[in-house]
Amino acid sequence: MAEDKSANVSEQAPAATGERYMRQIRSFVRREGRLTKGQAGALERQWPTMGIEFHGEKLNLQDLFGNDNPVVLEIGFGMGKSLVAMAKAAPEKNFIGVEVHRPGVGACLLEAESQGVTNLKVIEHDAVEVLKEWLPDHTLAGVQIFFPDPWHKKRHHKRRLVQPEFVALLRQKLKLDGVLHLATDWENYAEHMLDVMNNAPGYVNQAADGTYIPRPEERPLTKFEQRGHRLGHGVWDMKFTAVT
Repeated sequence: MAEDKSANVSEQAPAATGERYMRQIRSFVRREGRLTKGQAGALERQWPTMGIEFHGEKLNLQDLFGNDNPVVLEIGFGMGKSLVAMAKAAPEKNFIGVEVHRPGVGACLLEAESQGVTNLKVIEHDAVEVLKEWLPDHTLAGVQIFFPDPWHKKRHHKRRLVQPEFVALLRQKLKLDGVLHLATDWENYAEHMLDVMNNAPGYVNQAADGTYIPRPEERPLTKFEQRGHRLGHGVWDMKFTAVT
């Protein structure tokens, strides 16, 4: 069973375009939920240093982190435990997590605080807008999307995050030889991801047979994934390298 993430429910939200409105299909709807005392405290203490606000200009990632280490973006980090674990295990990299669910952002900051992680920044915003408006092109060493909402009903498949237009946008932000890492525990969504990615310009599948790879060691095994294994559920990992 996939981890409960904020990008789980979606509605079509109007986006202003001058005097007209354009209907956008989103892969999420904001669900504020209730902050625990610990999450609220972490937001108050850590947001000034770990939170990223948008000021209308593209982010300068080197200035943001104070170094030129490779930057990995995670989209939809849920409660952030695995993201923090990855950041702690790879101090030679910088990580940015994007999440729309405020309790998840608070939980991630609380975990980062408790683990002493400093190579992590978080954004509470729509990932598509972050990619389009906040991030310069060809700046990311990696993008990871783990267990996004599968939208398992066929009529909802259009709401799935991994679509041709979206992965083209990701390719625009990835450096040459950057890596897109996808993981899902829904076989139908895995097949959908594989079809989209194997037909996407500018990517090469790292799997020798053009399908899936074993779970990479750097991706932590979550409690939800462990429960899925006990129930006999599969998990499918894919990695694609950005090429010309």
